Amino acid sequence: MNLPNKLTVLRMALIPVFLVFLLVDGIPWRFLWAAVIFGAASFTDYLDGHIARSRGLVTNFGKLMDPLADKLLVFSALICFLGYGRASTLGVFIILARELLVTSVRLIAAEQGVVIAADRLGKLKTVSQIVWILYDLLVMWVQWELLPPSPESFSSAFLFGDLVLQLVVVVLTVVSGWNYVWKNRELLSDIR
Repeated sequence: MNLPNKLTVLRMALIPVFLVFLLVDGIPWRFLWAAVIFGAASFTDYLDGHIARSRGLVTNFGKLMDPLADKLLVFSALICFLGYGRASTLGVFIILARELLVTSVRLIAAEQGVVIAADRLGKLKTVSQIVWILYDLLVMWVQWELLPPSPESFSSAFLFGDLVLQLVVVVLTVVSGWNYVWKNRELLSDIR
């Protein structure tokens, strides 16, 4: 297994560690630690892609598993955010539906011997999701662990930022999903 693929596997291995900090009460500054672990895991996404392309180490395993590792990392955060009331159920449903659709197209392509790598819009969608999740984790740390209960205007500013980021993520999710299906529509033309 080459270095980029090891980084992809490491990203998946960090998910349970991330979840422990996000979900277990009593850990000091747990939301900050969750943000650090999520940020480190997300950075491995950039790092594995950069190393794979620059050293000619792109593999079919990486093309398939790298996006899957991203999805698992993001899904773990979003499902927890639903429990904390930090995410819209409709927004999370749209994100999950898009990812299942894209994964289905990838599976159909794989059956035909075609491996589809992530495109620019998909990467932009992933970056926007990472930014939103990191923002919310840091807000949770500030609001629930760092500061005493904050004035309503302070909480409103955080809420506005969260809503804007969620909207950006959902729009990019829909646009990138439509683009992905449209670009690969010939693979779907044989489905009856």
